[in-house]
Amino acid sequence: MKTKTIIPALALLALASFTSCKKNYTCTCTTVVATVSDVQTHNIDNATYNDAKNQCNNYQTQANNSLPGGTTCHL
Repeated sequence: MKTKTIIPALALLALASFTSCKKNYTCTCTTVVATVSDVQTHNIDNATYNDAKNQCNNYQTQANNSLPGGTTCHL
């Protein structure tokens, strides 16, 4: 009788561990031109970690394609 209860409980626990909670993240980008640096932040709201990381990487790519110097971004 206990096995019939334990197996569904473990299945629910396993399922819950694979779901991603959506949170608010801040992507911080630093651009360095010669000896001058500039820091910008971008809020990424209601996103999973992977979605926020991808969006932050997109900010970095866009900045490196449009701004002089080098830009690095991180969550």
